[in-house]
Amino acid sequence: MVWRLSQIVEDAAEPADIRNMGHALRQSARIRAIAWRDLTALRPVEQLKELLLPLPFLLTARVAFAFDVPLLPWLASAYFFLAGLRLVHDAFHDNLALSRPAGRVVLLALSGAMLGSMHAVRITHLQHHRDCLGPDDVEGQTARRSAWRAIGAGLAFPFRLHRAAWRRASLVDRRYIAGELLITAALLVAAATHVSSQVTHHVLLMAIAQGLTGFFAVWTVHHDVDEERQVARTLRHRLKSALALGMFFHLEHHLFPRVPTCHLPVLAERLDAAAPELSKATVY
Repeated sequence: MVWRLSQIVEDAAEPADIRNMGHALRQSARIRAIAWRDLTALRPVEQLKELLLPLPFLLTARVAFAFDVPLLPWLASAYFFLAGLRLVHDAFHDNLALSRPAGRVVLLALSGAMLGSMHAVRITHLQHHRDCLGPDDVEGQTARRSAWRAIGAGLAFPFRLHRAAWRRASLVDRRYIAGELLITAALLVAAATHVSSQVTHHVLLMAIAQGLTGFFAVWTVHHDVDEERQVARTLRHRLKSALALGMFFHLEHHLFPRVPTCHLPVLAERLDAAAPELSKATVY
């Protein structure tokens, strides 16, 4: 049911049909005139690149840890988590040109590696798009806090997401969520019992990353914005955007959620031509 509802919402004829957040902005003639449908398709090489993006960072982290390279395991693990977020985020919106079963496999695989249920996060993320920063948006509530309170929420943030997702989930999604949480629990037990120093190190870093997600993935892109006319923040600095793996084209994403992350820079150029003032609300 959740998959079907999200598909109805995301396949709407115009970006304005996704309700609530930024309704006034989406209804403006300038935004409605922006071409975006040509950006929704992925070439096979782009699809493969997106699917494999987290892998080099994971391998680098594990090799660097094995050879005791200073700092590199931490940095590579952080980028693995960020690349994983990019991949599952595109999977949430069916932007990877995959069949539905294949999309579920992607979420299942990343759930174990990232320490949580990505099927659960998908449910709360799609609700975030339907009612962004509204009373039913559990994901977006972090943006209402100060920066320090958003950081201080820590692991309470993913726990809240999982609890809210379970309440909204269909029977099928609950089965996936339960399975993914069992995998997570097994990894936590393996880490706690020191089955492998590699596992313990990876689980520790993923737990830290999960605890910072509310700040880096929500607060930074949604704090202090006009929900009707600005909707989200963006990032135009090329180097900073590259370092963030393109994840901070958030205004563009909320206006046109069916555009894959790898095509958001092109969409940003079109948005700047139509409404240059919107890029002034930057992430940092």
